[in-house]
Amino acid sequence: MIKNKQAKWILRALLFVGTVVSLFFVPWILVKAWILPLPDTIQEQVDEAIGYGFDGMIVYVDQAEKQPQFYTGGWNDREKKIPADPKSLFKIASISKLYTAVAATKMVEEKLLSFDKSLTDYLPELKGRIENADEITLKMMIEHRSGIPNFTDNPAFWENEEENGKNALEFALDLPASFKPDKGYEYSNTNYLLLRKILDKALGYNHNEYIKENILKPLELKNTFFSINEVDLDDVMSGYYVDIEEDFKARDFGMLATAEDVGTFLRALNEGSVFKEGEQELYPYEYNHGGLVIGYQSLAEYHKDIDAVIIQFINTTDFEGYEWNLSEIIINRIVKIIRKKN
Repeated sequence: MIKNKQAKWILRALLFVGTVVSLFFVPWILVKAWILPLPDTIQEQVDEAIGYGFDGMIVYVDQAEKQPQFYTGGWNDREKKIPADPKSLFKIASISKLYTAVAATKMVEEKLLSFDKSLTDYLPELKGRIENADEITLKMMIEHRSGIPNFTDNPAFWENEEENGKNALEFALDLPASFKPDKGYEYSNTNYLLLRKILDKALGYNHNEYIKENILKPLELKNTFFSINEVDLDDVMSGYYVDIEEDFKARDFGMLATAEDVGTFLRALNEGSVFKEGEQELYPYEYNHGGLVIGYQSLAEYHKDIDAVIIQFINTTDFEGYEWNLSEIIINRIVKIIRKKN
C-alpha cells in the first residue's frame, strides 16, 4: 500500500515538473497576439505587430465601394532607419504560383497545353528520373497532387540555396514519390518549377513574357517584375532573418511587386476579370496564397463576405514557423477589424 502511494506521488511530481518545463517552450507572444483585445483600427494592429519584433510591415486593404487603404509600420531599411513605404517592391515568393496557374489556364484555352497530358508528354527526359512521371498530369502538378518531392525539403539544397537555386530540379530527381499520382496532397515547389519549364517549352519563349502580355498589361500592373535584376534596388524593401544582421534584398528570389499590384491582381482573379471567356471554368488552383523566402513573408487574401482584398507584407522571417504563425494571427485580426466596422 505504501509503495502504491509512493508511486502515485512520484508520478504526480513528474507530471508537475513536466508541466512546468513545458511552459518554458510555450510561444507566449503567439498566445498574447491571439488573445489580446482587438484594436479599433488596422493601424493600431500593425503597430502592435511591430511590437512583437517584426522589422517592417505593409498592409493593403481594398474593400468594395471604398478607396484602397495602406497601413505601414517599422522599417523599410533597418540599418538606415528608413520607415516602411507602402509603394516599396516586395519579394512575393509563392504568391507567384497564382500568376503561373492563370497563365497555364490561358494556354490550355488556347490549345497550347492540356491539363490532362502527362509530365513526360512535355518533358520526356524526366522518365525514370521522377517516379510516375508518365502518370502525373499537369492538373495534378498545379493542384499539388502529383507526389513529386519538394526540392526545398531536401537538406542538401539549403547548404548553399543561392547557388543551388540555379539547378533546383536536381534536388528532386531520383527520389521516391511522396504518394501515387492524385492519391494525396503535398505542397511541392517542384511542381511549379516543372510547370514553368513546360510553359517555356510550349511557348518557345520565356513564360514571363506571356504573363506580362496576358495578365500584367491588361490589368495595368506596372509595378510587378520577375527578377531583382529588372528593378532599382533602392525601390525594394529590405528583408531580414531573425538573429542575422544581413539584409537579403539583393538576392534574386523571383517575382517582386507592390502591395497594390498584388491586390489588384488578386481581386481580378477572385472576380474573374483576369480571365477571358471560357478560361475561369478551367482554372484548377487556389484564389488566395502566401509566400515565404528568406527575409520576406506575404499573405494575399480575398474575403467574399466583406468583399475585401487584404495584402500583408512582412520583412522578417524564420524557417521555424514562429514568424509565419504570428503573421497569420495578425492578418486574421485585421480581417476581424474590417468585419467589425461593416
